[in-house]
Amino acid sequence: MKEFEYLEPTSIQQALEWLNTYRGQARVLAGGTDLYLRLRKGVFLPDYVIDLKRVPRLDYITPNRGGGAQIGPTTLQDEVARSPLIQQLYPALAEAASWVGAVQTRNRATVVGNLCNASPAADTAPALLGYGAQVKLASLQGERTLPLDEFFVGPGRTALRDNELVAEISLPAPASHTGAAFFRRTRTAMDIAVVCGAAMVQLANDTCQDARIGLGAVGPTPMRAVRAEAALRGKSLTDQVIEEASRIASEEARPIDDVRSTAEYRREMVRVLTRRGLRQAMERARA
Repeated sequence: MKEFEYLEPTSIQQALEWLNTYRGQARVLAGGTDLYLRLRKGVFLPDYVIDLKRVPRLDYITPNRGGGAQIGPTTLQDEVARSPLIQQLYPALAEAASWVGAVQTRNRATVVGNLCNASPAADTAPALLGYGAQVKLASLQGERTLPLDEFFVGPGRTALRDNELVAEISLPAPASHTGAAFFRRTRTAMDIAVVCGAAMVQLANDTCQDARIGLGAVGPTPMRAVRAEAALRGKSLTDQVIEEASRIASEEARPIDDVRSTAEYRREMVRVLTRRGLRQAMERARA
């Protein structure tokens, strides 16, 4: 591991000043569960590591004025999984966070860090995509907000500039009669997902008003199955409609063969799991 200088800011302002000063030479640490491994493997060779853990009051989950929720940059996966607010408004996100690693990992890893790692198989990313999350990016020059589906640009790559950090995740208020479900397929309980995803549907008189399907581990980035979503909108969610949308989602997926699975198996699991997720989301929307 390359030697680096460890910095502990006591405010976001100080963290941003250091990021700006050491632009291109620094990495931000939130939980560190991914960063430490990449430092050890030599994937990252920073001269400075800026640890946000000492900055107070960044580990929040709060409601916003629009009826949605805000998640801070050092909020733990376990805190999201256990949050009554997240469980009530965004149950698929709570489910996804509860599946991240082991209990030790969930009590160190952060949701924001999981997104910044930009793993195609990140468990929380499909759920956040399904709920229409946005990320607030901050630098000394100001703030900008991106829809999450514009944040991922490639395996391990995001739209973050080298003097920016993710200051917050914002979730819109779920519409009435909305249901969502998280789904996942792995070799073992704690293994990285072979396929993961989330389905969200909004119903009105049993007709689908809106739908979002997030998928993970089946492309270079977490992705939305936008053609499958379009196949659901304006229709009664019959078995035939759900089956067709699930088939389209499997066609939209861009899986690869690797040590965990074949592309063919992943594509079939997208079809099967999307169908199950849509049915569960529909049941929750009706309830």
